[in-house]
Amino acid sequence: RDGDDLPPNQAAVLGLLVRDARSYTVAELADLRRVRHQSMARTVALMTEAGLVAQQPHPTDGRKQLIAATEAGRAALLDQRARREHHIATAIESRLSPAEQDQLRSAVALLGRLS
Repeated sequence: RDGDDLPPNQAAVLGLLVRDARSYTVAELADLRRVRHQSMARTVALMTEAGLVAQQPHPTDGRKQLIAATEAGRAALLDQRARREHHIATAIESRLSPAEQDQLRSAVALLGRLS
């Protein structure tokens, strides 16, 4: 997909960490993403190496680490979202007629009422 530099699994983890503004253990992230612990541990290791997340010791359980988004991780997520939004806006403007754009605006407003 255009405008995506972060792999989907990493973007999803960053999305959780940034949205919830808190740290999670690998086990909690695995549960939230409905993936195996081993898969999440691998994802977190790659993200740590890339500087997207940081790990800190759990305050009450020395066997666990808490995972939090770094400033670089937040910036990467926000940049990806901005590029995706720009890509979608450009596609709407270039591929939809003015009437179709109006229909889309109406549909978005209706969907907003449902949420």
